[in-house]
Amino acid sequence: MKKIIGGKLYNTDTAREVGWRQYSEPGNFHYICETLYCKRTGEYFLHGEGGALTQYAETIGQNQWRGGQHIEPMDLKAAKDWAEQYLTAEAYEAEFGEVEEDDSRVTITLSVAASTAEKIRRAAQEKGITMSALIDSMFQ
Repeated sequence: MKKIIGGKLYNTDTAREVGWRQYSEPGNFHYICETLYCKRTGEYFLHGEGGALTQYAETIGQNQWRGGQHIEPMDLKAAKDWAEQYLTAEAYEAEFGEVEEDDSRVTITLSVAASTAEKIRRAAQEKGITMSALIDSMFQ
């Protein structure tokens, strides 16, 4: 799905999938499937689709509804909140970094060249650590 919201393009075909959740099966009035995505710019968005009795329903006439879908841009806090609720701890930490049991860590958002981001991602993967841990190791 591709959508322009607030002058920005959100495209599920070009964004990186972070994680997803599903309830029920397609065709069920209560079916929901939500996928969290991250754009190259670091912006997050949620693509959701669902049946006629969900928040994704679309009206097709007077008192007539069908399943639908939409995209919702999310700030970092909203993306983390969604991920915390629906993803495993491992998937959460792979995306947002290791969670400490104290407040000694802070979250920052950076904009770097796509090639730089890919180099960081590959280097972290080769070492078997998160991108946050890789950057921390460079300055310790």
